[in-house]
Amino acid sequence: MSGTLYDIPVQKIDGTDATLGEHAGEVLLVVNVASQCGLTPQYEGLEKLHEKFRDRKFSVLGFPANDFGAQEPGSNEEIQEFCSTKFGVQFPMYSKIPVTGSNKHPLYQHLISEQPETEDRDGMETMLRGHKMEPTRKPEVVWNFEKFLINRAGKVVRRFAPDTTPDAPKLVEAIEQALAET
Repeated sequence: MSGTLYDIPVQKIDGTDATLGEHAGEVLLVVNVASQCGLTPQYEGLEKLHEKFRDRKFSVLGFPANDFGAQEPGSNEEIQEFCSTKFGVQFPMYSKIPVTGSNKHPLYQHLISEQPETEDRDGMETMLRGHKMEPTRKPEVVWNFEKFLINRAGKVVRRFAPDTTPDAPKLVEAIEQALAET
């Protein structure tokens, strides 16, 4: 695995090779997204967060994943079209990757190793079990729309459960705090 978050190879949703190095010095919210999930409407709130804070060097980064209930079956092109037409997504989107299990992308290996605890995971696990779905085992990503907050130094400082909405006070406050740090 690469040394820092910024060295890990990723692909933009259009297939262009990239790294998160182009976001060095920014506060980032990395989110595994899906188009056919009950949480998919969070795209709207994520875009609002991106718009609200982007002038302060903040970006939401979307990483589609088909790991949970096959809720992201589309191609990268279909995902990009869906996000832009249905939710007006302008924040950076990346190619679909696995975020859990033995084939998880090195980015998610890094994120999870830096922040193995998901805040409020128990509530999400209870909800999944209520829908007759067995959650992943800790420290794996529990479901679509889990959120990793990364500070300007490239360190994961918080990790939020999927059902933490983009406008949740604790998430907005954590972003504000990370933006205030130099």
